[in-house]
Amino acid sequence: MKSLKVLVMVSVVVLFAPLYLIAADFDWTRDFNIRAEADASGFRARLATRFNIGDAQVDFVLGNVDRPADAYIVLRLGEMSARPTDYVIEQYKAGKGKGWGVIAKSLGIKPGSKEFHTLKRGSDLYNDRNVGKGKGKGKGKEKK
Repeated sequence: MKSLKVLVMVSVVVLFAPLYLIAADFDWTRDFNIRAEADASGFRARLATRFNIGDAQVDFVLGNVDRPADAYIVLRLGEMSARPTDYVIEQYKAGKGKGWGVIAKSLGIKPGSKEFHTLKRGSDLYNDRNVGKGKGKGKGKEKK
C-alpha cells in the first residue's frame, strides 16, 4: 500500500512538473497583467503605439484573449511570424492550454529560437526588462 502511494506521488510530480516549468518561462506575465489591469487605458495606448495599430485592432485582440499579457504575446507572435493578427488569434484559440511554444511552432516560429527566448524573458512594452542582458560576452577590456 505504501509503495502505491509513492508511485502515485511520483506520477503526479512527473506529470505536472513540465507544466510548472512551462509556466515559469512566462512568469513575467503575472506582473504584466497586474500593471496592465491597473491602467487599462494606458495599456491600450501602449499596445497601439508599440504595434502601430488602431483602436479597432486593439479591441479585437483584447476581446479574443483571456489576459492583457496574452494580447501582447499574440501581437508579438504575429510580428515575429509576419502573420495577420486574426490568424494568430485562431492559433491562440486552437492551442489554448498547450502553451506558447505550441502556438509559436504552429506559426513557424521555433520555440528554441533567439526571438522566442527573448519573448519568454518578458515584454518590451514597459521598458523594464533585461532583454538581451545576461548570458553572452561583454566588451571586456579594451586593448591599447
